Amino acid sequence: MIESADLTKPDTWFPFARAMKRKIIYHCGPTNSGKTYNALQRYMEAKKGIYCSPLRLLAMEVFDKVNALGVYCSLLTGQEKKHVPFSNHVACTVEMVSTDELYDVAVIDEIQMIADPFRGYAWTRALLGLEADEIHLCGDPSVLNIVRKICSETGDELVENHYERFKPLVVEAKTLLGDLKNVRSGDCVVAFSRREIFEVKLAIEKHTNHRCCVVYGALPPETRRQQANLFNDPDNDYDVLVASDAVGMGLNLNIRRIVFYSLSKYNGDKIVPVPASQVKQIAGRAGRRGSLYPDGLTTTLHLDDLDYLIECLKQPFEEVKKVGLFPFFEQVELFAGQLSNVTFCQLLEKFGENCRLDGSYFLCRHDHIKKIANMLEKVPGLSLEDRFNFCFAPVNIRDPKAMYHLLRFASSYSQNLPVSIAMGVPKGSARNDSELLDPRD
Repeated sequence: MIESADLTKPDTWFPFARAMKRKIIYHCGPTNSGKTYNALQRYMEAKKGIYCSPLRLLAMEVFDKVNALGVYCSLLTGQEKKHVPFSNHVACTVEMVSTDELYDVAVIDEIQMIADPFRGYAWTRALLGLEADEIHLCGDPSVLNIVRKICSETGDELVENHYERFKPLVVEAKTLLGDLKNVRSGDCVVAFSRREIFEVKLAIEKHTNHRCCVVYGALPPETRRQQANLFNDPDNDYDVLVASDAVGMGLNLNIRRIVFYSLSKYNGDKIVPVPASQVKQIAGRAGRRGSLYPDGLTTTLHLDDLDYLIECLKQPFEEVKKVGLFPFFEQVELFAGQLSNVTFCQLLEKFGENCRLDGSYFLCRHDHIKKIANMLEKVPGLSLEDRFNFCFAPVNIRDPKAMYHLLRFASSYSQNLPVSIAMGVPKGSARNDSELLDPRD
């Protein structure tokens, strides 16, 4: 049983990538230092390239940018596929990357996410498995040592390019003193829940003459693009942005100052301080070379949070010792052969208890996968592979409506019935923010 749950030497899982002589270029540096720009230049010059993004918003931004520059590029995320005829380039979310295709150049953005407790396995898979002659990694220095170690195990050549920020980030000691009336043009107020985002937007528009754009991860891509364009365009009234932490992941926005609405967030379990690395990432989005605001400023809404902000920005990047891993379906199937009469959820639990890992890897948390597995338990007729695939559907497990539709989808699929998504179209446009949040619309 332990043998079939052996996850040691994950570099050997990708024999075709190991047979190649890959060159890995690590663009290492803080935000606004030009590292992703340089990697994307190589990507666009290549005959065939793939860009792996941490967010669908960012994949969409690269898709737009590359096509606008005359390079045909397709889009592939968990939510949508846009195939552009004659394209040899793909912009995708990192979970969607193919390890069977051959590429000249691959870009893996935000490589430090390889240590993420939930999603890290996707970056590990891309780094170990991509069949590309040249792989560009963009990220902060926290995972540099472990990438060096992985490259020595895989035999890949590693080149390191180190970057400094174009202009230093300045902390404004005079906060907004708890009053959103003190926001100014070019500000981006960062809040960590959708409810707070809309509260902030309403308060700013009620008490000031500013108009707000809104950006958060769950926004439909078209809406997000329109909101970003509105904010970036200096010839209209929309001069303040209210955003979630999604803004920290390299979205190109002309931000003068990042204002933290608060510095604590709900982590799915409890309210915790925002990790220092994330604070640095988000604050670093202020100021952008070649924009109206080349100098970046950051501050907080409340004076109480200022010391924590300063402390986070001072802290060096914490070195990552382990990166995430998750088994392939074939490994889970092999393990399932050792057990009888267990549910898929129990199977995953047992796998977690029995798996063996090398010192450089940890097993990613899979609570959300187990929650979906539990829900699908009452659907008969699904194969083990079907269950495994459904558990990785990009569904918000905290949204009962989304879970209900996944259950219906799986039930129809298990009975070989045509699958339709009967979501119901809204009767009209939302008239206010509360209607916009209403799941029935």
